[in-house]
This record gives sequence, C-alpha cells and structure tokens, in this order.
Amino acid sequence: MRLVSALNYASSFQSKFVSELKEFLGFPSVSSQPERVGDLRKCAGWLARHLQGIGLERVSIIPTLGNPIVYGSWLRATGRPTLIIYGHYDVIPGEPVRAWKTPPFTPTVKNGNVHARGAADDKGQLFCHIKAIESWLQTGRSLPVNVKCIFEGEEEIGSPHLTSFITRNRRALRADAAVISDTRMLAPDRPAISYAQRGGLRAEVEITGPRHELHSGNFGGAVLNPVQALCEIVAGLHDAHGRVTIPGFYDDVRRWSDKERAFMARTGPTDQDILQDAQVEQGWGESGFSLYERTTIRPALTLNGMAGGHYAHGSKSIIAASAIAKFGFRLVPDQDPQKIARGFRDHITRITPAEVRSSVRTYAPIEPALVDRNHPALKAAAFAYKKGFGASPVFIRSGGSIPVVNTFQQILGCPAVLMGFGLPDDQIHGPNEKFHLPNFYKAIATSIWYLAASAKLRSAQSIESEREREMEGRTQ
Repeated sequence: MRLVSALNYASSFQSKFVSELKEFLGFPSVSSQPERVGDLRKCAGWLARHLQGIGLERVSIIPTLGNPIVYGSWLRATGRPTLIIYGHYDVIPGEPVRAWKTPPFTPTVKNGNVHARGAADDKGQLFCHIKAIESWLQTGRSLPVNVKCIFEGEEEIGSPHLTSFITRNRRALRADAAVISDTRMLAPDRPAISYAQRGGLRAEVEITGPRHELHSGNFGGAVLNPVQALCEIVAGLHDAHGRVTIPGFYDDVRRWSDKERAFMARTGPTDQDILQDAQVEQGWGESGFSLYERTTIRPALTLNGMAGGHYAHGSKSIIAASAIAKFGFRLVPDQDPQKIARGFRDHITRITPAEVRSSVRTYAPIEPALVDRNHPALKAAAFAYKKGFGASPVFIRSGGSIPVVNTFQQILGCPAVLMGFGLPDDQIHGPNEKFHLPNFYKAIATSIWYLAASAKLRSAQSIESEREREMEGRTQ
C-alpha cells in the first residue's frame, strides 16, 4: 500500500530530515532588516532547489517588488482535488542575541528540540509538508492529490506583495483548499485546528520637541521632554479596566453568542494554561472576558517597543529631541484595519501636548478571518491528526494574524486549513525559539495522511484546466 510506504519512508529518514531542517534554519532570512535581503534570496534559492530535489515540478523563484516567492507544483493526479500548501521562509530578527542560549541562526538540537529562529515560525512547520510530499514521491512517484506550494518571504512584515501575486494568478492558483501550518497545538498530546484568526495593524508614533538634545540643567522644568510626552500618550491608550480608549474602537466588534463562548470554554485553554505558557503569575486585560477570549474574540492594542533619549551605559543629563513608539493592533470581526488606522491617527493628534509635535505611521493591515469548522477539508484534517498524533484535534481560535488566510478565502474562494504543529512553549518570536522534534515527526505523518484523505474531497476542476490556468498565470 502506497500510504504505508510513504509513512515507512518518513520514519526511516528522520535523521536526514532533521539535518536538512537545520540547514534551512541556518539562513538569517529576516524580512524586516534591509541588510538581510541577500540572505533571503539565498534562502529562497535553497528552498527552490530542495523542492526540485524531492520531485516537485514547475519550480520557480518568482520576483516581487520585495522578497521572492518560491513556487512548485505537482499536477498529475488527473481529476483529483488540488491543495495549496502555504508557508513563509522569512523570520523575525534574532535580537537580542545575548538572550539566546545558542546563536539564533546556528540550529542546535538539545533535549528533543531543535533551537533556532524560525524553528516553529514557520520553517519547521512548512518543512513538515515538504517532507510529506517527498515521502509520497520517493516511494510511489506520485501524489494522491495535486499540490501547489507557495512559500513567501514577507509574512513577518505583513505580506505586502502576496495579495497582488495571488490576484494576478487567481485562475492558475485555483484550489479546493489551502493548507497552512503556522499555528500551534494546545499540548504534545492535544492537537488543534484553528478556525479563526485575528486581523492586525502596525503603527509607529514619533514625538519631536527641541531641534536637538538640551542640557537638563538649563532647560529641565521649562521644556517638555518628548520621551515624557510619549509616555503620557502611551499610558492614556488604555483605561483602568484594560479597554482601549481610542473613540469608536469597539463600535464594530462582533458579539458572540453564549453557545459559541461555551464551546470556546470547553475546547480552549484555561486562564491557568495561558498564564503558565506566558510564565507569568497574573493576567491583565479587558474585564468581563476569560484570557482565551481576550486573545481571540476581543481586540487588543500592544506597545511593542519605545526608544528615545539616553539608554546606554552611564548617565547623560539631557532632554531628548525625539522619541518613538511601535504598536501592534490585533483586530476581530468586523473591525476594518483602515478605519482603525484613521481613528488611531486622529486620536494621537488630539491628545498630543501642544509643546511637542507628533507623526503617525500605520502599515501592514490584515483582515480578520473565520473558517467553517464543518467544511470537509477541515474534517479531513481532523482525521489526519487522529492518525498522525493518535488523538482527535480540538477546534480553537488563534489570537495571531496570518495575512494570507483571508486572501485565500476572498480571492480564491477556498477554505484555509490551519493545521498547527507548534507548542505553547516554543518561544515563537522570543529568544530560544524551538520546534519539538517528536512533533516534527508526527506532523510529517499527519501531512502524509492528510494528502491521502484529501483525495476524497470534491475536485473543483479537472487537471487539464489546472494546467491551462497555471500556464496562463505564468505569463503574467
């Protein structure tokens, strides 16, 4: 049986898969740092060569106005369904490097985990699907379904060029489902499928005052310090109950039924689970909601960082010339990122003290997304999890934002199947990020099972028209 052969192949080559993953993780493909553009291109080249090596066809590195998209397909399963497999090879910065026990771009295996930036978000998770495809192609020279792999290099900066690529090639990219592994499970023995993602928006506020730094002895008490002004602005963005104070911020927030909230309480993490994952003793946020609800069905505004004045070693008696703060919004249905951006800019303008000046930049808007958890593509995923992990998954909401989820649903009209393989303690976006290797192996098996289970999905189009559309898309 071909399925058994693919599973046996994956089991036999686990050490090889780990070595290849470490090579993939070694590229410092940080999309937010312009000086890393060469590393991103090298990473894309390595990934494209790897896809060719495992047997995918029509592999190409597609240039964009930013970082390239790596594409590969296998479309020989005549009359069978088509899956898009999406992932991103870009990562966030590894700084502060001193907080890492091992260098962020020197992948290290320790205590059953591989540690590196991108290990769980998202190189390790997307690699599970690549290895599943390899396991099928290297044992039977074919797949049970058609696949189109789309791996981008800009997810961590909001996927600014992916939507235009998908829109231009929407006929060529038509599929029955889009598989995304960029989320997490509840525990090693508690797999989970995400059926909701929050949207997002990023913002920067800069406060400027004097033309240059001033001596605090000469001007302290007479000139407003931009750092102090920024602190007061930031402090006023939430009230004593944890609610965002921007006028109209909650106007469009969807209210959920008691039935949905009860379902969430049964299947999602408890307050204690979340506090334990965060390694903190006390929660914070909007009153009247559980911590799980606060991070999924309620919006949030987070201060991501501040800078201004003197913060190096030693003292410097100055009044700063400027200060800057970086923010992240997490938005929920039916909030519009553009409307939130306008409201934020207007609010900052209103509350800026007259003694300083403010400028606001908003970028990377992401629409919230919901997936029908009763869709056959998600039921196939639940079946695959049961086979791969030995446990049925729960359906949970995610507090994170993946820009392409809404894009696939709105432009291609196909559901997004969010099969997460990360763990709550994988330190995603933090120092010492890791991917649990037992999860890596089980995820490969789960993906192998999912490819087989997806063969029973209803196909949206024949393979002949698939090839026709792909050729049309390649000319654009």
